[in-house]
Amino acid sequence: MAADNAVAGLAHEQVDHRFKALPPDAEGLTVGALAAERRSLFTGGFTTPVLALSAESVEHNLALMERYSAQHQLAFAPHGKTSMSPQLFERQLAHGAWGITAAVPTQVRVYRAFGIQRIFLANEVVDAAALRWLAGELNADPGFRFICYVDSTRGVELMDEALSAAGATRPVDVVIELGAGDGARTGARTEAECAAIADAVEAVPTLRLVGVAGYEGEVPEADSARVEAWLRRLVALTVEFDKAGRFAHLSPADPADPSDPADPAGAAASASDAIVLSAGGSAWFDAVANVFAEVPELSRPVLKLLRSGAYVSHDDGRYRHLTPFNRVPEEGALQPSFRLWAQVVSRPAPGQAFLNAGKRDAAYDLDLPMAQVVRSARTGAERPATGITVSGLSDQHAWVKTDASAESAAGLEVGDWVGMGLSHPCTVFDKWQLIPLVEADGTVVDFIRTFF
Repeated sequence: MAADNAVAGLAHEQVDHRFKALPPDAEGLTVGALAAERRSLFTGGFTTPVLALSAESVEHNLALMERYSAQHQLAFAPHGKTSMSPQLFERQLAHGAWGITAAVPTQVRVYRAFGIQRIFLANEVVDAAALRWLAGELNADPGFRFICYVDSTRGVELMDEALSAAGATRPVDVVIELGAGDGARTGARTEAECAAIADAVEAVPTLRLVGVAGYEGEVPEADSARVEAWLRRLVALTVEFDKAGRFAHLSPADPADPSDPADPAGAAASASDAIVLSAGGSAWFDAVANVFAEVPELSRPVLKLLRSGAYVSHDDGRYRHLTPFNRVPEEGALQPSFRLWAQVVSRPAPGQAFLNAGKRDAAYDLDLPMAQVVRSARTGAERPATGITVSGLSDQHAWVKTDASAESAAGLEVGDWVGMGLSHPCTVFDKWQLIPLVEADGTVVDFIRTFF
């Protein structure tokens, strides 16, 4: 099924008990029909807790990263595991993304079901069943571009065994992962290990070396100097591999291939066999842009591939504090897009309240939800959640403390709605399979479908 048809088909899903917080009286409608009704999040029958995604903030963030990538001449393959939403993938691609990044083969299967043609898997794949499936996808679709990490000679051996057994007719493109230092996450720790892995790749017919990659977010005790130092190692390794002729099998850019100035990576780097140089989480993409701008001319075009993913929704916790735009404010600012609304269901004692949202609804692995606004159940009026703090989460309750200022103001009554900001987008999206996309006045204009 074509990507546009597959995504459009999500609107034909039926609204029922599978999806949290949707209006009970919408049972049996399609998602598209419910969206067309443009109900109010607050008076349209939605039940609490309900997660809302700001339509304006999502569009702002998509446009901002499109401008950023173009300005810094970076190709962009945002990490899809942040949202696992085909509708958001489609919008990212419409905003100039080269492709979508995955973390595990299961995610790649979702992407392929919705027609994604360029996928970067930022992990080594050693699962024989997944490699058999991948071989079938590559064999069946000459237009499908897939790249993944390798970080060990044993991984190369396992990949070759599985792909050979599956009758792979196209080699899998791989990049050597350089680890971010001792104590970091995955990746070969030394340049000598990277060279040995590259030798192993070159010795098998089922894999094709196309570049070097890594993840700067795991640099121990990360700061700008340490991150940029590691990124320069990544660039130096790419240059050394090129000098050694390790990319000689890649086709040079076709001089007749017209350059498209609107293509941030350059037409040659996107359309032909480029050397892939990739990094870029959501915390240090300014360092990636700075160092990748220093890449010298190599024997082939270079696809400088950024992979930041959390920018779409951003957040009110960890990523809000770590965003590179805090360090370079003249380049713009991302906007938090999530707000979780829950109701006060108990006020057992002064200074204490409980909301009907808990660990099953809110991200809590990095920071607790942050109370931002109170909506009166009596009048619908909203006010800042001054003096109101979420102090803990149970499975289905948020523990709330109210200080003297909150108690002496309008108070917090049973039935009031509390809007909360959330931290860590990845673990917000995975708790909600259908999320209302809401305009600033509370009008629900669409629903964002997520998977896994």
